Amino acid sequence: MPFVLEGPLRDLSAWKPEDCSIAKALDIVGTRSAILILREAYYGTRRFDGFAARVGITDAAASSALRKLTDAGLLEKRPYQEEGKRTRHEYVPTRMGLDLMPVVVALWQWGDTYLQDGIPPLERVEDATGEPVRVELRSASGNEVPPEHLRVRVSDAYRRKKRAELS
Repeated sequence: MPFVLEGPLRDLSAWKPEDCSIAKALDIVGTRSAILILREAYYGTRRFDGFAARVGITDAAASSALRKLTDAGLLEKRPYQEEGKRTRHEYVPTRMGLDLMPVVVALWQWGDTYLQDGIPPLERVEDATGEPVRVELRSASGNEVPPEHLRVRVSDAYRRKKRAELS
């Protein structure tokens, strides 16, 4: 078991994962289309037609996914107009959307390791040095944390919030 659960979390039958951040995140980005649209936004795709074509989805699916990502605050919809044409919109990652990039890179890294037959087609490198880039679990002080050393506990701030709600 990679996570070591502390306190009341030890007995899985005694608690439900209320307010689960993973479930809330998956409500927004839990579809193939959503993740691939984010990938494309990170690659620099900005226009509706580009997202639909590069992800390989219908216009309706692209519209739905872009709306959901925009409404959630991961993409910003900006107007643009080419000379002599009507105003259209492009989609640009917000700070919130860019903060999700390590998750997408972690999926990419995992796929490279376990799903590619041989050499992966793309590599991630640091712009300044050309050195490979990878996602790792690290503590706030910068120490690498192996999965078997990861602990999960109820935060003190969450406990205080719940106590205040009951008062």
